[in-house]
Amino acid sequence: MFDLKAAGFTDPLLVATTDGVGTKLKLAIETGYHDTVGIDLVAMCVNDLVVQGAEPLLFLDYYATGKLDVAAGRAIVAGIAEGCRQAGCALIGGETAEMPGLYADGDYDLAGFSVGAVERSQVVTGREVVAGDVVIGLKSSGVHSNGFSLVRRILAEDGINLSDDAPFAPGTTVGHALLIPTRIYVKSCLAALKAVTVKAFAHITGGGLTENIPRVLPNGLGAILDGTTWQAPAVMGWLASRGVALTEMARVFNCGLGMVIVVAEADAPAALKTLTEAGETATIVGRIEAARGDERVHIQNLGAAWRA
Repeated sequence: MFDLKAAGFTDPLLVATTDGVGTKLKLAIETGYHDTVGIDLVAMCVNDLVVQGAEPLLFLDYYATGKLDVAAGRAIVAGIAEGCRQAGCALIGGETAEMPGLYADGDYDLAGFSVGAVERSQVVTGREVVAGDVVIGLKSSGVHSNGFSLVRRILAEDGINLSDDAPFAPGTTVGHALLIPTRIYVKSCLAALKAVTVKAFAHITGGGLTENIPRVLPNGLGAILDGTTWQAPAVMGWLASRGVALTEMARVFNCGLGMVIVVAEADAPAALKTLTEAGETATIVGRIEAARGDERVHIQNLGAAWRA
């Protein structure tokens, strides 16, 4: 149970999300490094809440496996708890299910469920976005939790082991570098909401930049982004170097931008200041213009984001 009144809301709307970690779990299973996927699980849910202007309140998890590995389970739940701390929400329960015969030895799956609230008058809808507004990008921590089927295919085709030294992250292995958890943007985005009028948020997940940003824009409008304005994590350049076309990079991966924020041009300096003070690497990465036919997101110089 959760007391909304005690949380300080007067006329709240509830917002709920559910998500998983996807095939990134295969890397955790193969490396035996389970500490961070719980953070990914929370991040994929709470980042989707804050884009509506909602504050995450509570979280529940579902952990399913063939036979419970106590050490792995403990590490996973510790990661979930850490994700909830980063998001400022309560872990109020969960379910652990043993299903012999359904999962191979050592395999498991995770699902997360989060509920947040936003005052009715403060819901972020994207309806007020107009041409001339500014697009601010928040730097990602890496691949986050999308596109790992393609990542794993690249590793297999190139004969790269997860225990090999990572060419894009000196001093660590491929497995550990790829398991860097999804960044949780909740506290910085909530701070931005208090500082300026945020017109839209886009959490860059499956579908990348080209499919997630249009979801928060009114019909007839599109975003023009410039890859020279941000610096992506080195893993993005490595993926592109393995033969992933730029159009596929923009459709599958976050390309270095885990969250996108749309504000009026006059509000951009205050938004950037607030986001930077909250610990984000935030830059103006583009503008809102009339859509170019069916192309709702046009990215100039995308490769420059990881060649800088």
